[in-house]
Amino acid sequence: MSDRSDSPLTLIIGNKNYSSWSLRAWLAVRQADLSAEEILVPLDEPGYKTEILKYSPSGRVPCLVHGDLKIWDSLAIAEYAAELAPEAGLWPDDLSARALARAVSCEMHSGFGALRTHMPMNIRSSFPKEGRKPGVQEDIDRVKAIWRLCLSRHGGDGPFLFGRFTVADAMYAPVVSRFRTFGVELGEQEKAYADAIWSLDAMKEWAEAAEHEPMVIDDAEF
Repeated sequence: MSDRSDSPLTLIIGNKNYSSWSLRAWLAVRQADLSAEEILVPLDEPGYKTEILKYSPSGRVPCLVHGDLKIWDSLAIAEYAAELAPEAGLWPDDLSARALARAVSCEMHSGFGALRTHMPMNIRSSFPKEGRKPGVQEDIDRVKAIWRLCLSRHGGDGPFLFGRFTVADAMYAPVVSRFRTFGVELGEQEKAYADAIWSLDAMKEWAEAAEHEPMVIDDAEF
């Protein structure tokens, strides 16, 4: 087994305005207080796939490189960050809370296809009348139900789904952005959570960078 203790971390991401999966991994690494070089590959531009394949065997972003190790999945990157920095508490301490956090993280990882398709992440734009296609409202309702469940059971010690920031929050942060872009109405509890995510220093940093990106992906514009 290779010794990676002295190896730098490199995180390969896509456009900050559009790449929701990149945001998830980036937030987990940042909130774990891990130092990582950042390489941004502009998506949907000539040769972008060839460039990504230099780092990621899946040809997709994000990908975390640590010595000879490559991790090319957002949730796997978050898990690795949690193991590298256990003191960051990226999973809840309580067994039942941790199980729920993993369940809702995995549900986001594998579900919500209608929401992803018809309400793509686009931080710098506003489309309050768009995206209401079949299946989207059901996805929105499910996300809000998840937020209420986690906040009611485990959010008592802080503003996030399990009190302090966890991987679950990293997984749902892009949805907070989508809800802002598409003008999704939120209840008081849900809005307070969304505001807490948007107020994170790391989230502010990401959004500020997204605002100043020159690249445009037509499929994510209306």
